[in-house]
Amino acid sequence: MPPLTDDTLWAILNDELGDDAVNQLVWHGLGYRATPAGWDASTVDAAWAEKYPEPPNFIESRPATVQLTRSIPSEYKQLLKEELGFKGYTVDQLMPRLTRRATMVSWLLSYRKQQDQSGS
Repeated sequence: MPPLTDDTLWAILNDELGDDAVNQLVWHGLGYRATPAGWDASTVDAAWAEKYPEPPNFIESRPATVQLTRSIPSEYKQLLKEELGFKGYTVDQLMPRLTRRATMVSWLLSYRKQQDQSGS
């Protein structure tokens, strides 16, 4: 799994990092862990684990991406602009796959900020 650096986040936004790696970063942040017996969701927030006992593919699932968006605390919703200076995609780039990647980056920025503040 790649480190959660600005370079990695830009690689996600620029569609340079594979979908599996992007999903794995979010799954890890949510608490999902792969085990030989399948997925361990014991450290996943109850709201996520109930709806998604196995981690969803955020690139393919609009409902999962909507839930991901809603789980970003309001004070962190602008981190794409504030921390990365991301100005959004152009009209010809507005497709679900890229906009879901931007949502995932927004969530990852929020996750990273919360980890930094918790001293982890």
